[in-house]
Amino acid sequence: MKETICTILGLACGYISSLFGGWDAAISTLVWFMAVDYITGLIVAGVFHRSDKTESGALESRVGWKGLCRKGMTLAVVLVACRLDMVIGSNLLRDAAVIAFVANETISIIENAGLMGVPVPPVIVQAIEVLKKKAEPDSKEEGE
Repeated sequence: MKETICTILGLACGYISSLFGGWDAAISTLVWFMAVDYITGLIVAGVFHRSDKTESGALESRVGWKGLCRKGMTLAVVLVACRLDMVIGSNLLRDAAVIAFVANETISIIENAGLMGVPVPPVIVQAIEVLKKKAEPDSKEEGE
């Protein structure tokens, strides 16, 4: 029975890994960063009650589920990018998507650390602010 379960799990994980173009350092890093971000987000809300995702700053199950859904969608985008790469015969789109999402997770992890009171070097805080401003749509362009 144990061998059957392990075989089925191994086949399933191997298949899923192949959908993402293999289990390499990039995918592994993304999954680890997603896990660290989610866990630090839980700590910020559950222990420190400083989450900006809720009015009270405390832990809410609905917000947690939304976070998991976002993580799932992140993986879906990477999957789509990988499939597109297979069609055009490159690795560019998958790698670009993974790098962009790893950068986003890194920013979120650092923000969570700051909310926990961990001293974050000012240069990193400034870099995060610059990246946030670049990500926000310009209100003038939307009105035109």
